[in-house]
Amino acid sequence: MNRLGPCLFAAVLSLAAAAAYAQLNGKVVRIVVPFAAGGVQDILARSMSHELGQALGASVIVENRAGAGGTIGTAAVAKSTPDGTTLSMSAASHTINGSLYARLPYDPIKDFTPVAHIGNASYVLMISADTPAKSVDEFVKYAKANPGKLNYASAGNGSATHLSMAYFAGLAGLDMVHIPFKATGEAVNEVMTGRAQAVIAANIGALPYVKDARIKLIGVTGSTRSRFLPDLPTIAASGVPGYEFDSWFGLLGPAGIPRATVEQINAAVGKLLKDPVILERLAKQGIEPQAMSADAFGKLLAADFGKMAKAVKTSGARID
Repeated sequence: MNRLGPCLFAAVLSLAAAAAYAQLNGKVVRIVVPFAAGGVQDILARSMSHELGQALGASVIVENRAGAGGTIGTAAVAKSTPDGTTLSMSAASHTINGSLYARLPYDPIKDFTPVAHIGNASYVLMISADTPAKSVDEFVKYAKANPGKLNYASAGNGSATHLSMAYFAGLAGLDMVHIPFKATGEAVNEVMTGRAQAVIAANIGALPYVKDARIKLIGVTGSTRSRFLPDLPTIAASGVPGYEFDSWFGLLGPAGIPRATVEQINAAVGKLLKDPVILERLAKQGIEPQAMSADAFGKLLAADFGKMAKAVKTSGARID
């Protein structure tokens, strides 16, 4: 009996894996992007869809369901059948919305299955060339010497660019005026013209300005230096200890997806994150790949929810 135990266990695992494959093999798997086409999440989903389909033996299509800050498409995924055929290409906006919106038609943690983490992207603190500061520490001192006189731009109330900067200002003890716009490009342009003094933009939005004399890149928001901007120190190590703000990217599904199906998709994504072609596509979006188990991804979601709740509270942003 003892000798049969391991064999029986292995057989059960093999049958479970075969059952999961059978569930997805030949099926259509939809990756819902809860934002309009052209954004990082949309580009990321489309950059992996064909290869993911091949790995799963399925046809993977990308569907944009934009509206209400990503909550419409996300709600649709939460209410879908939990069989692995409907997933969401999600990011930190998912956990941000859990605290930003007074009412949501779903619980951002309980109503979802963490399926596969893909990677992370940090943000960059950028200041106007007219600002007499060359480092985070110098900018903090300058802002403190001019309370209420400096502006920071963002891509809109409650956006990651807003929360990241409000969180920075809160931890550093700065009194700055928030000027919201509709897109990151508009916010960066305000800083380049000198009408605003600072903006925090995602890696992909900051990289084109590394050599632009109209703007200065002074720090990254992650816990470590970015491989895309290795010369820039972290904000935490440059005058604002404890500061950290970045965005994860990953696939979520509705709560209740069978474990074997989750493991199959997770393994397929993990394999893709070793593919040089996929890695090059991620690099073009400023995303640092990081495969992890579904359980580890779940822990990351819970921790990020808590972190973003603090950022939202500090910013004062709220959508009723």
